Amino acid sequence: MSTLRLGIPKGSLQDATVQLFAKAGWRISINSRSYFPGVDDPEIECMLVRAQEMARYVETGALDAGITGRDWVSETGADVAEIGELLYSKQSLAAVRWVLAVPEDGPIQSVKDLEGKVIATEVVNLTKKYLARHNVSARVEFSWGATEVKVPQLADAIVEVTETGSSLRANRLRIVDTVLESRTVFIANRAAISDSWKSEKISNLRFLEKRENFQSRSPADRGHRRVYQGRHHAQCSQGKSRRSACSASGAEKSDGVHAKRSRMDCREHDCGRKHCAHHHSAFESGGRAGDCRISAQ
Repeated sequence: MSTLRLGIPKGSLQDATVQLFAKAGWRISINSRSYFPGVDDPEIECMLVRAQEMARYVETGALDAGITGRDWVSETGADVAEIGELLYSKQSLAAVRWVLAVPEDGPIQSVKDLEGKVIATEVVNLTKKYLARHNVSARVEFSWGATEVKVPQLADAIVEVTETGSSLRANRLRIVDTVLESRTVFIANRAAISDSWKSEKISNLRFLEKRENFQSRSPADRGHRRVYQGRHHAQCSQGKSRRSACSASGAEKSDGVHAKRSRMDCREHDCGRKHCAHHHSAFESGGRAGDCRISAQ
């Protein structure tokens, strides 16, 4: 059986990613002692990889696809295909920022004041590119962690990632400038997307992107747009709730009965997680997995 090797980000994005897959209909179970999570899809093999390393492994083909930050794709310079943007991060839907920060009572007011100074950061390449854009020469040192505590004793400034800025304020640091804004992205190996089977499987996983983009819209906007629920979609022209059946909608019907929008799989047609004509019309509201009206006739 063909399988898709999928990288799940280990660390701060791990829980949010598992929740995102659950909303889209894939259940990922993680054992704290294993780097190979289970998933209820025999065509997917998951591996936990740090977001910082994901793009490199996807580029080399060790992984067919993965989820990471656009910042780490830029930092590593990996040649990968960006399949879509996922509107979530560790704490919110907002983009994360890599910021230049200095002691709040220090003399540094702009990047120009860092000429000849020392900057500590985890994103050395991004920081060097930022300094080059501003024609500033400074020494950039890699930080293995706890970057906020390194100024002013060990460095004159830091470039650190933040969503809310609370950690920087707690360490009495002041933001001077934003180096880069980044969001979570779904990336794929270029050879993998050239393979017909893997390309189709990766396209199916784009429902993660559709689902999260849908969740980020306002309730009023959601009702009149295409609704993505798990791996299936329906169009309700009357603006009904996505959680209730809409008799006025012509999107999903089986013998005139509106079908329930659900994540349940159609087991009677052996279609797995692929779409088929029966798959979208099999389940009535209140039905259960395996109750397929088409096959029962």
